[in-house]
Amino acid sequence: MRVDQFDFDLPEDRIALRPASPRDSARLLVVDGERLEDRIVRDLPSLLRPGDALVFNDTKVIPARLAGLRRRGEAAARIEATLHMRAGPDRWRAFLKPAKRVAVGERIRFGHDGEACLLGALEATVAEKGEGGEALLVFDLSGPALDEAIMAAGHMPLPPYIAAKRAEDERDQQDYQTVYAREEGAVAAPTAGLHFTPELLEALKAAGIEMHFVTLHVGAGTFLPVKAEETEDHRMHAEIGVVSESTAAALNAVKARGGRIVSVGTTSLRLMESAVGEDGLLKPWSGATDIFITPGYRFRTADILMTNFHLPRSTLFMLVSAFSGLERMKRAYAHAIASGYRFYSYGDGSLLFRAEP
Repeated sequence: MRVDQFDFDLPEDRIALRPASPRDSARLLVVDGERLEDRIVRDLPSLLRPGDALVFNDTKVIPARLAGLRRRGEAAARIEATLHMRAGPDRWRAFLKPAKRVAVGERIRFGHDGEACLLGALEATVAEKGEGGEALLVFDLSGPALDEAIMAAGHMPLPPYIAAKRAEDERDQQDYQTVYAREEGAVAAPTAGLHFTPELLEALKAAGIEMHFVTLHVGAGTFLPVKAEETEDHRMHAEIGVVSESTAAALNAVKARGGRIVSVGTTSLRLMESAVGEDGLLKPWSGATDIFITPGYRFRTADILMTNFHLPRSTLFMLVSAFSGLERMKRAYAHAIASGYRFYSYGDGSLLFRAEP
């Protein structure tokens, strides 16, 4: 499909720079067939049925944005690296900015203004360079020592459409993390989950709605623009995920007794679709997935998708268009824009019911 089919006009003032407070007071647009209904996230228990199951991504965002210096003799260049996928105990794949200032084999020192981190110097060698500013960084530290150094030296990796408008601050340390995050490794938040509060989780439990967890470590590739003219020419960056045996069995049981699977976020959905068999049964799964979902895809897992509002021409808008129908999503987004919904990571949410093929 042509990428321009997924374009729409979005006013700049619709981009949310802060989340709703409290989190579950965010607006929620219900898209069920041709019906559009304006609700709030706190209404979720009444919008679902006892026996339904929510699937959350419990990945935890790490401070994956590193400021560094590359030196050549007396000359120095400031380099920013956004880690996006771990490739080994001592190495990460990262996006460098500006990548053209660094050559393979050169060293970068990361930390406070590129001088040092709290645990001493955090240095890496550029082992490979790829397309779009991507590089493989091999650090001098490894394993837990590297993890601690990144925690000390790194900054919260706010999405570029927020970071371009304001600086990261202490509020983001909490705001850009789900309340149930536990598995460290993401460099971007699973943003649909940002709407949940402990009180809402308790209300869902009291309503007889199950809650299960998968882990997909969201990478910075999720923010990369689609530069191809045709969707089949776009390459997705891989992300690491896990579906446990117990979660797969529990979700299969939900489906078997007629309950609905409600995916909280596109990341949970992409991971489940990577782990499902042709028979529609989820299987225990772990590894890297680069699944790219566009209209025409046949979903085998979720019946309902809760997600935020996404960028024009983005892979995420393509995914929701595959789930609920392109024309339906264009109509829903036009309603959201006209009605003042807030977009992107800190914005409002939508509850999408899957379109029949």
